[in-house]
Amino acid sequence: MSASLELGLAPERLDEGSPEERAAFGVFTIRSSEQYLTEGFDCFLNSLRPGPLVSGYHVAQWFAWNWWRLRWEPRSAVEGWPFAHRMNTIGEGYVWPNIDIWSDGVRTMLISSPSVKPDSKPFRYSGAFPTIVPSSQFEGALDEFLPRIMGRLRSEGVAETNLDRLWRDVLAERADPELTKRRRLEALMGRDPDAVDDDAVETLVRDANRLGEDAVREVAAEHGRAISGDKTVLTAQVLEDIAREVGFRASPGDAVVLSTRDQLPDPADVPGWVLGRAAAVAVREQEKLGEKQVPDQRLAQLVGTTPDALINDPRKEVPLSYALDETAGHDSRVVLLSHYKTGRRFALARLLGDRLMYPDGALHAATQAYTYRQKAQRSFAAEFLAPFDAVEDMLQGDYSEEKQQEVSEYFAVSPMVIDTLLKNHKRIERDQSDEDLYPKYA
Repeated sequence: MSASLELGLAPERLDEGSPEERAAFGVFTIRSSEQYLTEGFDCFLNSLRPGPLVSGYHVAQWFAWNWWRLRWEPRSAVEGWPFAHRMNTIGEGYVWPNIDIWSDGVRTMLISSPSVKPDSKPFRYSGAFPTIVPSSQFEGALDEFLPRIMGRLRSEGVAETNLDRLWRDVLAERADPELTKRRRLEALMGRDPDAVDDDAVETLVRDANRLGEDAVREVAAEHGRAISGDKTVLTAQVLEDIAREVGFRASPGDAVVLSTRDQLPDPADVPGWVLGRAAAVAVREQEKLGEKQVPDQRLAQLVGTTPDALINDPRKEVPLSYALDETAGHDSRVVLLSHYKTGRRFALARLLGDRLMYPDGALHAATQAYTYRQKAQRSFAAEFLAPFDAVEDMLQGDYSEEKQQEVSEYFAVSPMVIDTLLKNHKRIERDQSDEDLYPKYA
């Protein structure tokens, strides 16, 4: 669901609290073109309100402090993520909306949930349908809302505040290309601005010259997503060493390329899975693959490598699947994470899709992060290896686990691939609120 977005604050009187709190007190609303995400039942008025009575100062300050992470950091299960993305963590004694906000870099998701307790007081949130907007539109909504709150403060005689300082810093950082690179990487890594005093961000900034800026952002997002284990940043040197030791040789010049990329939709207009599917359909048609299983030999050929890449060596542990081109650009090394044949096929297909959709840069990484690029990769691999029309024909309306297993074996993919294809095409019910999210498959 794509919709417009507007944040509002209707003034109300507050007789206690700090000057900032009183000056910006009112009914706070987040509204899309179709619904209020903040609507709920006001127990004092015994009626519905479009939003709660809160201080706009506190919510504006929260938005300013977390601006970079809200704008760029994808969904994650790491500790601390909720404080930057869940509005009900704002505190200050108010009953804040149960709204989670995160971005895949291209589109921003706002997930509004009802109050957990049915008798919640003084305000019981109704919840709303998931709202997904272009991230640029979310950015624009904040750019309008925060200055309005600061204008309220000035009109009520409140001078310079912490909100003014925070927002001024954010605007200055956004205007500085080098600071923007740093802040974006920090956000993708799940870090607040300048919160960690190490050289990880600087290393990634330098690595962008070797790997490509977009690819480095994917590495940063994977680092931020990691819940446990080794939290060392994967630098260009580390990736080169791994590729040299356990990677399989490939030739980018021998890999398939789309005759035209004009047939692909603009990422700003569609979810990642739609872009991935369109690219998969295009390359299948171009290469005349029909709707049958793609054999290992053909899959490897399209990637510019050999079927040996699909043979697992259980002694080798690697951090992720990726293809890394050598500096000259004529040769490449392919590294695959999964120990299972279906997982390695899926990873190789992801790398193929990434190279087709994002041809620039030396690194093509298949991670578990929920960035737009990774979603597009996963969708490409699913549709490329198991075309949905063929899957539908084989299932003939029987969506049982047994039948899905049979189809997955035919296409040599994980049953999860078939399950997610059916959910994306609304053949079976999805159990997640964000329609863009794909599981990792392998």
